[in-house]
Amino acid sequence: MLTEKFQEELNNRKQIEVKDVNKDMVSWLEDLAEEVNCRVDRKEWKSKYNSYVVYDYEPFCSDGFEINLFLSSTSRAHLNFLKYLYDNKVSTLKYLDSCIKK
Repeated sequence: MLTEKFQEELNNRKQIEVKDVNKDMVSWLEDLAEEVNCRVDRKEWKSKYNSYVVYDYEPFCSDGFEINLFLSSTSRAHLNFLKYLYDNKVSTLKYLDSCIKK
């Protein structure tokens, strides 16, 4: 799920937070960010059950954790394009999954 949380930083970089990324899509999203001139500022594993448990590395047992990525770019257009590509991939996967279940 992509959460639109744009922030303006001092060095004129815009930032967006991507929440609850599927574990299988993390590497794809990181590669895509690099292709569209964005940077992964931070990746964190946040517990779904205890809001105060946050790791900056993958825990031994990653069940029960959501992966959040913080991406930044100097251009908001690059972040919007990244958001568009991510949303389309997620919706396509949901559609294909619903087709299989029918």
